Amino acid sequence: MLSIIFNYMNIGITMKDQVTRSISLFLLFLTVFSCKTAQVPIHETTAASVLESAYLKYKEPAITHRRFKHADIQPLIQKHSDAFQITKLGESIEGRSISSLDWGDGKIKVMLWSQMHGNESTATMALFDLFNFLEASGDEYQGLRSLLKSSLDLKFIPMINPDGAEAFKRRNAIDIDLNRDAISQISPEAIILKGARDDFEPEFGFNLHDQQTYYNATGTPKQATISVLAPAYNYATDVNEVRIRAMQTIVGMNKILQEVVPGHVGKYDDAFEPRAFGDNITKWGTSTILIESGGYPNDPDKQYIRQLNFMIILNALEQIAKRSYEQYTTAEYFAIPDNDMQLVDLLINELQVPVEGKYYPVDLGIRRRDITAGDSYYMSASVDDLGDMQVYYGLEELDASGLKYAEGKVYVTAFDSVEAIDETKAMELLKEGYLAVKVRNGAKGDLHQLPILVLKSTDVFSSGWKTGTDTNFFLEKEGVRKYAVVNGYLIDLENPKNQEFKQRIY
Repeated sequence: MLSIIFNYMNIGITMKDQVTRSISLFLLFLTVFSCKTAQVPIHETTAASVLESAYLKYKEPAITHRRFKHADIQPLIQKHSDAFQITKLGESIEGRSISSLDWGDGKIKVMLWSQMHGNESTATMALFDLFNFLEASGDEYQGLRSLLKSSLDLKFIPMINPDGAEAFKRRNAIDIDLNRDAISQISPEAIILKGARDDFEPEFGFNLHDQQTYYNATGTPKQATISVLAPAYNYATDVNEVRIRAMQTIVGMNKILQEVVPGHVGKYDDAFEPRAFGDNITKWGTSTILIESGGYPNDPDKQYIRQLNFMIILNALEQIAKRSYEQYTTAEYFAIPDNDMQLVDLLINELQVPVEGKYYPVDLGIRRRDITAGDSYYMSASVDDLGDMQVYYGLEELDASGLKYAEGKVYVTAFDSVEAIDETKAMELLKEGYLAVKVRNGAKGDLHQLPILVLKSTDVFSSGWKTGTDTNFFLEKEGVRKYAVVNGYLIDLENPKNQEFKQRIY
């Protein structure tokens, strides 16, 4: 640049003109140089490490598990009344308030709604973390916060189905699936959500859900910890500009996820559901992004998945504020692996099972489902499928070649209570062939964490290896017990590992 300037100055012009031209060109050089060094490309977004540190700083400490209720979040909503505009949109069937929180002075409208299904609360937790982040000021994230505030107009509805959340169940108080009520709008909650969308007319929408933990990224044993979708608006699953914007934004979110949980992302099925909110909100002109929170190893309360939600939602809002999603292509979206459902909690391969005096080698796929019990839960396991399970993956797998299925017994002498049995005693009984003990005190349904069945109202327990049966049995080799399966939990009798047992008294 300097050589160009000096060469240009050496032509035959007057000294006054030469000085004037020199000053002008030198100022031009400074402008070009400063732009080249100071300007940040518009497509650059906040790094995953920065998003993670923001989460750790602003995580809402009042929420520590995913079974919270409507009453638990009301003070958290009011905590943000100075920074957010809080509006009561209406009430649920059982009279619980449904509120929105609005923030931002920009022109791009974005609406985010969560917990349409009462037991799908992961993203709700992340929204309260995000509220803390947006309300703060004067820290290392102020540039991003200012960008969002000046560019976006955000509307959050953190709990659409408070009655379902109260019982931690999917449906509402009259057993309607709100995500199949976008058209008929039988339930007041659906009317509220549709009204909020129509009044606000957002350019972007975030439909926030949880999915089963048994989803995997197709062709891999990795759980689909986060699944994403730009919902279709017709049966042909056509792609228009509305869907393209959602697809492009999802690509940017996926790039963040691949940095922190590589391979744990799936793409949800885009088959058109004419009654669903996501599909219809797309049809009504809002670029809708579905986020489904699945499972992740050793994260039963989804606290790490909560962090991932915070990170990708904040990333997406930054993309929308900058329009930086425009750099991505639909081809990159379709390259995200599809969701599959080939996971089981425990996969036992080649177990010899008895049938009329003969043994046959089968694979057993066992799934443990959590059952809500008050503010907590217990697990209930059964054989989900058996036979040739080679297309399935186990979150835990055992090669049982050479091992035989064997029944267990109930210990005859009753204990006073669950507290009278510790884990060491339970393990001793398992090694002696007992899968269950009896207690005199305590009630059926009381929770415990022992690695053995506890009986109160019965002297027998259910056991079997066929589909649908409870999973309580031993695996033996030449008459020696090697493993116990207790309510779907695999216990190595020779080398037991530390694991958490979530059980109830039968």
